[in-house]
Amino acid sequence: MMNRYILFHKPYNVLSQFTPEDGARSLKEFNLPPDIYAAGRLDKDSEGLLLLTNDGELIEKLLNPKNEKPKTYWVLVERLPSEESFNKLRKGIKIEDYITRPCQVGLIDPQPQIPPRDPPVRFRKTVQDYWIEITITEGKNRQVRKMTAAIGHPTLRLIRKKMANLELGSLLPGQWREISKEEIQF
Repeated sequence: MMNRYILFHKPYNVLSQFTPEDGARSLKEFNLPPDIYAAGRLDKDSEGLLLLTNDGELIEKLLNPKNEKPKTYWVLVERLPSEESFNKLRKGIKIEDYITRPCQVGLIDPQPQIPPRDPPVRFRKTVQDYWIEITITEGKNRQVRKMTAAIGHPTLRLIRKKMANLELGSLLPGQWREISKEEIQF
């Protein structure tokens, strides 16, 4: 069987698996090729880049934390984090029973124009929201959300933009495209 590599823009409220659970939407509805699997996960309430493949060796290389493959997220948070808060994240911050690895983080300037989500993110007149970019090299359960909460800036929306050298680019939610193994560099 030939290995296949698919870049997919996972929409909000869709599971990163082909089997629906608890009435949630799944990858099954997006007319993806058979016999491929998500290389990693995005939570149901997260959006963005998902690599799907049947290449188990590549999945291991991408996901094994010892390989430190960067993953970049755009994160909509409540209020503007201070430079001190960003520095806490950059150095590694305690969440639950572990300290995160150092990461890259900063304000996206100028703020990006992101199409609205359905359902929309809650809006409060008295609280300004900001998009920040975070690049991590690990991927613990709901890590980015826990990191922003730990500095007092809850995540309102999370979009994975990059994994290693792969980028979401102009793919719209629910769209996918096949790529070659040679396009994947790490």
